[in-house]
Amino acid sequence: MSEAETDLIIRILVEETSLNIAQVKQTVALLEEGATVPFIARYRKEATGELDEVQIRLIQERLEYHQALSERRATILKSIADQGKLTAELQKKIEATRQKTELEDLYLPFKPKRRTKASIAKERGLEPLAERLLTALGTGEPALQLAQPFINPELEVATAEEALSGAGHILAEQFADVAEARAFVRERTWQQGAFCSQPARGQEETVSKFEMYYDFSEPLRQIPSHRMLAMRRGEKENILRLRIDAPEEEILGWLSALFVPSESRYAELLREFVTDSYKRLLTTSTDLDLRLQAKKAADAEAIRVFAENLRNLLLAAPAGSHKVLGIDPGLRTGSKLAAVDATGRFLEHVTIYPHAGGGNKIEAAKRDLLRLINAHNIEMIAIGNGTAGREMDQFVRLCLKEAGLKLQVVMVSEAGASVYSASDIAREEFPDLDLTVRGAISIARRLQDPLAELVKVDPKSIGVGQYQHDVSQTALKKSLDEVVESCVNYVGVDLNTASWALISFVSGISESLAKAIVLHRDIEGAFDRRDQLLQVPRFGKKAYEQAAGFMRIRNAAQPLDNTAVHPERYKLVKQMAADLGVSLPELITKPTLLDTIRLEQYVGADIGLPTLRDIVTELKKPGRDPRESFVTASFREDVMEVKDLKEGMTLNGIVTNVAAFGAFVDIGVHQDGLVHVSQLADRFVKDPNQVVKVGQQVQVRVLSIDLQRKRIGLTMRRGELEKPQEQKERTRKPQPEKKAVTPSSAMAEALKKSGFKVN
Repeated sequence: MSEAETDLIIRILVEETSLNIAQVKQTVALLEEGATVPFIARYRKEATGELDEVQIRLIQERLEYHQALSERRATILKSIADQGKLTAELQKKIEATRQKTELEDLYLPFKPKRRTKASIAKERGLEPLAERLLTALGTGEPALQLAQPFINPELEVATAEEALSGAGHILAEQFADVAEARAFVRERTWQQGAFCSQPARGQEETVSKFEMYYDFSEPLRQIPSHRMLAMRRGEKENILRLRIDAPEEEILGWLSALFVPSESRYAELLREFVTDSYKRLLTTSTDLDLRLQAKKAADAEAIRVFAENLRNLLLAAPAGSHKVLGIDPGLRTGSKLAAVDATGRFLEHVTIYPHAGGGNKIEAAKRDLLRLINAHNIEMIAIGNGTAGREMDQFVRLCLKEAGLKLQVVMVSEAGASVYSASDIAREEFPDLDLTVRGAISIARRLQDPLAELVKVDPKSIGVGQYQHDVSQTALKKSLDEVVESCVNYVGVDLNTASWALISFVSGISESLAKAIVLHRDIEGAFDRRDQLLQVPRFGKKAYEQAAGFMRIRNAAQPLDNTAVHPERYKLVKQMAADLGVSLPELITKPTLLDTIRLEQYVGADIGLPTLRDIVTELKKPGRDPRESFVTASFREDVMEVKDLKEGMTLNGIVTNVAAFGAFVDIGVHQDGLVHVSQLADRFVKDPNQVVKVGQQVQVRVLSIDLQRKRIGLTMRRGELEKPQEQKERTRKPQPEKKAVTPSSAMAEALKKSGFKVN
């Protein structure tokens, strides 16, 4: 691409982003040099004017769009020129286009076409007739008489009517190829059209989840993403028939005014050709274009929500470096227990059967559980929230109570754990272990560090999206990969403990390079310094520049290696320490010293106050995890299944998914409840993500229970939450004193209540 083309694109980006030209130009230059978005946002603030990741990714996205548009424009100009049809006016129009759709509209008349009714008519010599019909003004001979000279049986034009029909096909295609007409029809249909659905033929009486769309219509430009995708899925499954209703009368009037001369001798006939052009050609192409446009808009919104959910899940608070016992609960096949050390290293596993038999198996399960806890000094227990998760939670808590142990017991989402268990990464990590044991290990590690473990799983399998199989898979993967990359670099990675899967998302590092780093670590031992990365095969200076700041080495000889300070700034930090008359370690361990530094004196040609402030901020909290502090949530012990729920109940829950229409909440009954967007707050909520996020602990009240369809309606409206409590206080009655129960009988009683077999 020429320098002039690049300059033009930069000017366009300035208009589209409302950023100044220096910001855009510098960002484009950095991207062209191979710099990643996280690196630019974190370490090149002076160059970009402190643009954040969202702004930089917008520039990147629009840059790629206009670069592709420029390439397509050059191809089209060459094609038209080769045909000898490129005029100065047409070239000017093509060079001025900024939209791919507009560009293709201009190219359409010159684009090689398959054989059409119009091309056949041209082959039969009817083009002059079409021209005469279009240009004839005032009075003249009747159309049939005008067509008589074009009758030619040898060319399959047997009558004047056939000649006029062929001329009409030529004009209809000519009208449909006019860029201005296509743009008008597209815009007016988008603004005033309706997206409609009906049951497909033979499906009128079918009971399905798409029944609400059997007679449905909504303005095309206003239809929410989830409804658009649901309707398209219904069409794909042959349950629904979709169409776009346009303001036909208005469109035909405008087209007639555009194409039919006011003094035309054949105005009525030409209007018939305009109608044919619209109904046979323009509506088909417009419907395809607008359905694609609406689909892209729906995809973009669904992907945005998915990405936001994924970000919140990945950045969930880690429990940290604790010895954890992970439990993958099961019924007949038993529950898998796996112990891991504080770094996530697998120690031992066992299978227990507390609910598959009598008291002997319960006692054996209890012994195995307590043995693992004591043998490995377990500090926390992570239980998967799938089948038998609540029952196992109760069993573990009662075991701990009987043994006099006080350990945190945490319910952990199993979403995607089975996918990880069967993945190449899992087989590589634990080639000799059963799938379910790998799952238990993953559950334990998720508690320690959700980010480090979840990056091993395809984001689409984590269960935080809607209609993920219906959106553009290319766009979805790109967006989710960007989220993972952003989260990993925001948190940073421990160079000596991170898996290659985690390292592969660090700025500037590919999957192959990540594997090379881990292999080097396995052979040569732990890294002592960041610059040892340069000893890894194929790890060059560019990769080091991009990645080093996001790598952490705990207890490194160089204390800055455990911070987000980039190695290119080590010399500067050493100078700061020297100017204060202290050593570098002393500077880091005494944050009050940092407040005495006059940052202005260190401003230079390649460094400004934004970077200097970042350095000081990092030195005040070296190696600290930027994620929120870990807190646990608990469910009501008397609510285990949907049948235990009652309307009006107030419960604690954890948000598992957020959609455009509301939030799904785990309340501990193996079935998520839905807080509709109208029930999220006492005010109007447009975007549920403004109120809740995945992983957030919330308090809800049960509004409705549908046992047959296993649907639970919940509310978070404060007025609704307080109401039942007030009623409860007014109607509270003295409760009879409960009979004391010994620990051993408590165990049996609780297990029976949960459906366990006890002899």
